Amino acid sequence: MNEFTLKTIAPDLVPANYLSVANGARVHRDKQIKTLLEKKKLPENGWDNASIEYFISELSLMDSNNFIKPCGIGEREGRIISELVRRRHYNFAHGIGRSGNLTEPQPKAAGSTLMSNLTNCLLLDLIREMGIKSCKVAILIPLATGMTAMLTLLSLKTNRPESRYVLWSRIDQKSCLKSITTAGLTPVVIDTVPRHENGHDIFGTNVSEFRSKVEELGASNICCVLSTTSCFAPRTCDNIIELAQLCKEHDIPHIVNNAYGLQSTYLTHQIEQAGRLGRVDAFIQSTDKNLLVPVGGAIIAGFEKAFLDQISASYPGRASGSQTIDVLITLLSLGKNGYLKLTAERKELHRYLSEQLHQIAVHYGESLVFGKNPISMALTLNHFKSNVDMLGAMLHLKGVTGCRVVNSKDCKTIVGRTFQAWGAHSDLASEPYLTASAAIGISRQEIDTFLRKLRNIFGDLKKADEATITTDVLDKEKKN
Repeated sequence: MNEFTLKTIAPDLVPANYLSVANGARVHRDKQIKTLLEKKKLPENGWDNASIEYFISELSLMDSNNFIKPCGIGEREGRIISELVRRRHYNFAHGIGRSGNLTEPQPKAAGSTLMSNLTNCLLLDLIREMGIKSCKVAILIPLATGMTAMLTLLSLKTNRPESRYVLWSRIDQKSCLKSITTAGLTPVVIDTVPRHENGHDIFGTNVSEFRSKVEELGASNICCVLSTTSCFAPRTCDNIIELAQLCKEHDIPHIVNNAYGLQSTYLTHQIEQAGRLGRVDAFIQSTDKNLLVPVGGAIIAGFEKAFLDQISASYPGRASGSQTIDVLITLLSLGKNGYLKLTAERKELHRYLSEQLHQIAVHYGESLVFGKNPISMALTLNHFKSNVDMLGAMLHLKGVTGCRVVNSKDCKTIVGRTFQAWGAHSDLASEPYLTASAAIGISRQEIDTFLRKLRNIFGDLKKADEATITTDVLDKEKKN
């Protein structure tokens, strides 16, 4: 109801003074919405659930499938037969985009179009707030990170039709490699190189090998350089600033996989500097990892609008609006201060986790390594080599998820490429280790529970080793 409607309500239905108070609450919500649409920026503080649902409902009523007397005679009119499905999607049915362009408006769906464009504006504001001030455009893609990377590579390929190769700084994550091959391009895997930290290896970018490959293959034959910021230790963020400078020098596109890096101001600063000092055509981040929504979306952003418009126009057909609904609701719920609070808490909990794991490492003669990785850390398992695989299974049975136990001996073949020491990011890796991450949304309680379970498991494995040693000694004594 609006103010005109409220004024027509007879006083025998509701006293005028009561209506005045109720109208004041309605006006306040409408002012919130007006400010949001005018500024196209994140609200400073999060909205309450009722305000969010009020706004989302207003948007959905603007779509043709929710008109009072719809008269649809086309093959796609947004009809939803299940009431549960209708409620799950807040009555949105038309998706986003039109005729194969993610940002083109739909005549049947003014509300969905507004929702999509507004969400992109709020994401751009968030990216700038997190430190990438020079970012010019951001688009929510209803595909997970790997598929979004593939879509980006396909768009690059149309600009460089003679190119075949993608220079890829190795990260042991399958979807990165598959995004290249699925785009019909040939990955040139550039292994990471170790540098020592307290007697242990941290793996980073082999910039000199990138230069050698550019000279060997020729810049015109290279579709792009694909680098990575966020990854699990003992790998660190790629030297994306030097890679960006190399790409600018040789006129080679540069795509940055920033999968869960938006939550870290250290990683966003690297992207900002890379874009300022060199060339970054686009950087891609996951919505579920950075915004705590269900899996299925990614944000592609960049410093020039033209290339992102090209990616948007390359999307075949209409796209699901589910991810847009989830992200918009989450951003309005958190507001700018809510998200910044989460990132500050994450940073503090990363420090706490590293301190506690360091104590465990010292107790068992191990080391904690993470270099300049602001999210993930690796605990060496040199004294548990015989039980490395068992350790992973024990953690899983105790309900600990997200840890990676790497023995540095596994050999894996992916899309025809064989990788030594899979999971360790380098053929040169030799130490077994356990990874743990302090990502956005983690709680201190989760960390404390993990630490308690890890201590118990380490204690059990240590006792088992000692028992085995004692049994072996007794057996030898008997034989003698």
